Formats: sequence, structure tokens, C-alpha cells
Amino acid sequence: MPLKAGTQKSKQVSSQAASQSVKAPPPKQAKAASKKKDDDDTTEMGDGTEEWMQGKTLFKPSDQLELTEVELKEEITRILTANNPHAPQNIVRYSFKERAYKPISNVDQLAIHFSLDGNMLHKDSDEARRQAAKMGISERTTTTETSTGETEERTEAPASMEEAGEVEEGGRGGDSRKGKSEQKITNQFNFSERASQTLNNPLKERESQTEPPPRANFSASANQWEIYDSYVDDLAKQERNKEKQKAPPTKKEDDKSKKKITSIETQSDDISKVAKSSKIIERMVNQNTFDDIAQDFKYFQDASDEFREQDGTLLPLWKFQYDKAKRLAVTALCWSQTYKDMYAVGHGSYDFTKQSRGMLLFYTLKNSTFPEFIFPTNSGVMCLDIHKVHPYLVAVGFYDGCVAVYNLKEGGVQPAFKSTAKCGKHTDPVWQVKWQKDDMDNNQNFFSVSSDGRVVSWTLVKNELVYTDIIKLSVDGALMDGPEGMQLHTTACGTSFDFHKQTDYLFLVGTEEGKIHKCSKAYSSQFLETYQAHNMAVDAVRWNHFHPKVFISCSSDWTVKIWDHTIKTPMFTFDLNAAVGDVAWAPYSSTVFAAVTTDGKVHVFDLSVNKYEAICEQLVVAKKKTKLTHIEFNPVHPIIIVGDDRGYVTSLKLSPNLRRQPKEKKGQEVPKGPEVEVAKMEKLLNLLREPESLDKK
Repeated sequence: MPLKAGTQKSKQVSSQAASQSVKAPPPKQAKAASKKKDDDDTTEMGDGTEEWMQGKTLFKPSDQLELTEVELKEEITRILTANNPHAPQNIVRYSFKERAYKPISNVDQLAIHFSLDGNMLHKDSDEARRQAAKMGISERTTTTETSTGETEERTEAPASMEEAGEVEEGGRGGDSRKGKSEQKITNQFNFSERASQTLNNPLKERESQTEPPPRANFSASANQWEIYDSYVDDLAKQERNKEKQKAPPTKKEDDKSKKKITSIETQSDDISKVAKSSKIIERMVNQNTFDDIAQDFKYFQDASDEFREQDGTLLPLWKFQYDKAKRLAVTALCWSQTYKDMYAVGHGSYDFTKQSRGMLLFYTLKNSTFPEFIFPTNSGVMCLDIHKVHPYLVAVGFYDGCVAVYNLKEGGVQPAFKSTAKCGKHTDPVWQVKWQKDDMDNNQNFFSVSSDGRVVSWTLVKNELVYTDIIKLSVDGALMDGPEGMQLHTTACGTSFDFHKQTDYLFLVGTEEGKIHKCSKAYSSQFLETYQAHNMAVDAVRWNHFHPKVFISCSSDWTVKIWDHTIKTPMFTFDLNAAVGDVAWAPYSSTVFAAVTTDGKVHVFDLSVNKYEAICEQLVVAKKKTKLTHIEFNPVHPIIIVGDDRGYVTSLKLSPNLRRQPKEKKGQEVPKGPEVEVAKMEKLLNLLREPESLDKK
């Protein structure tokens, strides 16, 4: 813009000069114009600017550049930068990493215009005084007056020449007269900031905060005789202690021992109180951490089920894990019927080449990060069952053939009852244990089945387990040569069993040969019925919670079958395209069941909705090679827990479509109860039963 203004001004000058050269004013007019010009110079500029512009004569320089209108209107911008114009821009260095010459982008743009290394000292410093004394320069007092005149400070002149000489001598020698102090002149540079007046706290080291431990030097020499004497003294002390133990305790010693026992008991009580309070605090912390799940899992409903016709989903809740059980598979799951939020987990291994140890854990939904009870075992846990009436009693079966009963009320990690080789333990792994009603003497008892073909009843009598063989499984038609040419039945391997919900003496046993035997406690020599169920081992068999005639079975041959125990052929058969590890009936419906497969999926069926395929098929585990082993329904809440072969237990919530109930119409109450569930299952079975079987009934 300044350049544009300059060019317009030069153009005006040239035009006026041209006009003057063409027309010259007459002499009279020139005099009048010069007079008017003088008047304009002496007076101030008026309102009109044209007269002032006409009074000025502009001259064009000889070297002025003539520009066009376009060039005059062009804007030229200049940018000032801090770059050094003399700095090189094309420096190239060899890069050994890339083996090539690379230009350097970071060039130093600093330009130093002036540099001076000074050695000035403050006049009031000790070093300046020492230097002045060394060079013989006397300190003179001067007066300084400010330019504004506000403050004036003057030094008093010496009264006589003698005093002046003394002051000068004192300045040279660095010693002044006593009783006379020089008034120093204040200087604007002689000041101290407030920050420099504060004292910094000295730094402390950690070693200096603790008292050093006492030290003492000790030295001694020991020869063979001293060593021999010390051994003799030690032997004599041991003999005296043995004699004291054999002798009856005196009254004083008895009182001392009682005091020790009471003190130990009080200490243990204090520790138990701390443990209980710490558990409560741990639960509170975990409930705050998982507050969204802990508050919503009972009431949250999946709204997307309204837009699905039949299918449902599983909502992941908690994942339970214990560090010391990571490499152990989940071999058993069981909910407590008394405490609805607590369940037990058995850890072991299904690989007979990798049998080492096991673990029995108890978890609660109130604390998902750490087990409530931990019981390590020497052998892998294969099965377990929690007593329905006494939830503190837990029956456990091990891989080595032993069975045990743990009492949660008692302290320690050892079981309260355990079978041994003397009291009839199994010779093969125990695959299933089930509590039964108390016997005639009100003693608790449970049953177990093993690969050795024995179904054994165990009764808790005082401090031992009393066993009774109920039945020995055998393979029909297969005989084995015995001693003296006798023919013996080949023993069948039991894998699972379950007792009827209404009939106490009736139970089912699954075998490795794929057969299911219906047995009775009253008959130990023969089966009531045999079902050719599966082509491989029967992994699980369970009675329906509502219908007295229906049971379900699953196997490693990829199938799940539903049976009517009065008919030898299955009523329903489902192929899940993978080995089925476990199957369970839902406690809220007679037609809903769930199964887990080795490909990591959970399958949920509702026969009243779809009789041909699952209404939910969901992948639960993240890793591909992880196999699901067991599944259990919560007795109250719509929750299932699933165990895998890596030691994890995952809890999942069923969506509304997976637990659909009949809708209530206005003014009508929908009938509820076990009778309704029995009728619902019976309706499905009637559609599949043959007319002959119906006539027989």
C-alpha cells in the first residue's frame, strides 16, 4: 500500500509539471499567486483541501519508474523471518545407517552480533574487598543524588585532615576506627529478593531416618573336645525332656498349660474376627466395582428379544478364576440349595497322563474375585454334591477312587470323612456322587459310581465311612473266563447316574459302552431296564424336575436324547455337531434344557417353542481350543454357570425369550405350578408316542 500511494503521487507531479510547461501564467497573476501562497503558509489549513493541494508544486525525479494502473494496484507483501540469511541450506552428511548422503534439515540460525566476556565484581562482595586491599585502593564514600530530587543521601565530611587520614589508612589496612561506622550508600543493584531470604529444608536420606542396628564383634575357636561336650549336653537335655513328658504334670504345670491354651484360643478368635471383617470389606469393594452387574442382573431384561420371534441370547455377567487352579479343568459344578448365591467348583484333569493334584473351591456371586473356601487335594476332584438340608456338608469323588466329605464348619483343609483301601474305596475314578435321604438311624448317606462298575452307598457313622455295594454293573452277553473254568460277567464302567425325584429307590446309571441302566436299590443282581442309548460313553443322565417319566442323556457322540423311561426308544434326538460335555434341565420349566459342547458353545432348547433346534446357540469362550465341560442352572435366578478345561467359570444370564412364561390375559389368571409343567411336557410326549404304547397305558 505505501508503494501504491507513492506511484499515484509521482503521477500527479508529472501531470502538473506538464501543465506548467504548456501554459505559463502572466506576470500579474504570478505575483498574486505568490502572495496567496505566502498567506497560506502563514495561516493554518482551512476546510478545503483542494486549495492546499494546488498550492504545492511537485517535481518528478529523473530516475522515477513509471508504472501502469495494474502495477500500481498490485499488492506486494514482505515477510520478516528470524532465519539467518548467511546460514548454509545445503549441508549434506553421510548416513551410515541408510548408507547414503542425507541433507541436514536442522541448521543453526543463531547469529551473534556482539559478545563480551567480562570479569566484573560487585564492590560490596568479599572478593572485591580483598582485591581492593591487595591493590591498595582505598574505599571512598560518595554521595549520590537522584535525578528527580526526591531523596538525597550525603556522607558527612571528616572534621579535620587527621580524621581523613585515619579513614584512608583504615581503608587501606581493612580496619576502621572503633565506634565509628561508615554509612553505605544504597544502590539500586544492592538488593535481595524475598525468595532468597527463605531457607530450604535440608534433604534427608532414608538411611539417616532409622537408627543403625547394634553391632558387636565376636570371635571364638572350637576344637573337637568342645564339639563333643556340646553334643553330650544336648543329648542330656533331650533325655530330661522325655522324662518330663512321661511323668504326670504337677498342679503348677497344669495351670500354666491351661493359661497357654486359653491365650492361643483368644488369639485365634481375634484372627477370625479380623478375617470375617476383611471378607465383608472385600465384598463391599467388589460390589462397588461390579455395581452395574450386581444391581442389574436380577432385573435387567434384553429389550431386543421383543423384536425376535423365538431366539434368545446369553448376557455375560462374572468370570470366576483362581490363580492356583489355572491349569486345572473344571470337572464338577454344584449350586447350594440353601444359599442361592453360592456354588462349589471341582478342579482336576480328564487326561489320565496328566494327573497330579486337584482343588475344591466355593464361590459366591457377592464376591467374584476370590473364593470363599479353598481346599487343595492330592488327587484330582472328579465330582461333588452339596447336601440340600445341611449345606456345610459336601461329598467329593476323586480320580484315585476315594470319596470324602468336607465340613465347612470345621477349620482346616482336610476332609472330615475319607474312604481308604481298608474301607472299600473304588479302584477307578469316581465319576458321580449324590446325597440321599437319611437312613433309619438318621445318619447322612450318599451314593457313588465309578469306572470299576460299583454303585456304592456311603453312610457317615461317627468318625468313619461305612460302605455298602448296591449293584455291580456288567455287560450283558460278554463273559470272561474265571478260575477253574467259571464264566464271569464282564464288568461295565459306570460314568454317571441320577436318582428319581419322586421315587427314592429308582435310579439311572450311564456306562462307557453307551448304555443306560434303570436300577433299583432293592435289586442288586439285575437291571429293571437297559436302554441302548449312545454309541460312545454317556457323559450325563438326569431326571426331569417336573415330569416323573422323562429323563435326558448326552454323550460324546454329539447327541442329546430325551427319554420316556417306559419306552426303550428316545422321544427326541438332537445332534449338536460336537462332543457334548454336560446337559441340565432348567428348574423353572419342564421343557427347557441346556447343553455345552467341546467347541465352546452353549445350546439352550425349549421344546414348547421349537422341537427341532436350539433357540439359543452362543459361543462363550474366547479361545478356539477351549472346551466347555459342565453347566448348571441357578435354583432361583435366571443364571447359568459354565466351566471349561482352563479353570474358568463363566456366569451368564438368560434373556426373556429363553425363559418365556405364558402371557396373562386381562381378567384371567394363568395357572402356574408343577402340574402345569407336567401337562406341558405330557402334551409333547403324546404327539410322539405310538398308538400301541398309548393303548398299553
